[in-house]
Amino acid sequence: MSSTGKVVLIAGGTGGLGLSVTLAFLAEGASVHVTYQSSSAWQRLKSAAASPAPSPGAGSLEGFSVDVTQEEAVERLVEGIVARFGRLDALVNTVGAYAGGTKLWDLDPKVLDRMFALNFRSGFVLARVAARQMLKQSRGSIINVAAKAAFDHPAGAAAYAASKAAAVAMIDSLAADLKGTGVRANSVIPSIIDTDANRKAMPSADFSKWPKPEDIARVILFLAGDSSKLIHGASIPVFGDS
Repeated sequence: MSSTGKVVLIAGGTGGLGLSVTLAFLAEGASVHVTYQSSSAWQRLKSAAASPAPSPGAGSLEGFSVDVTQEEAVERLVEGIVARFGRLDALVNTVGAYAGGTKLWDLDPKVLDRMFALNFRSGFVLARVAARQMLKQSRGSIINVAAKAAFDHPAGAAAYAASKAAAVAMIDSLAADLKGTGVRANSVIPSIIDTDANRKAMPSADFSKWPKPEDIARVILFLAGDSSKLIHGASIPVFGDS
């Protein structure tokens, strides 16, 4: 599962899941590039990456304040990475947001727009840009994080469920487009992730049943590595005990 020397772009790499994914790739010796929106979250990630002191084989970390729903900005970012390293080995998209608790007939259309921007358009833009570069290389791995709600559609979360379902369908279609090229695309499907934000939002839940960010990160590491070369077009559930 080693990612030593791999060049990786992690969108949303400072978030509840993204931080664990970033640290996992760093520990495996990858050159990691993360996008972020919050400067304070970026500082937290840098502190976490520096403590305890990294091992001699640890990877390198760079951060970029980029809106990944804007294709020109993502193109510039990937062009910069390729100019420096000559390639992009893996793209991981952990960008996302949740909105729920409202019946569809009461839903503000702006919420629908936000869900599709963060849960669908982010992956659409990132995958388009990454795929173009990876096709030139004839190799690469695209990993998009969706959610269990893509298949199990709860009441009061129509916009969220629809955006996640669209994201899974998009990656499935992309995988068909990429068949035989050496570039792979897969989705990771977690249930409710055990993050501080989710614990605060659902204080009475049984947190022990939720998958941990570190466990999901290991699945993503595997999908980015050469050991998973036969896994393409999959939607891999990571539900924990829930």
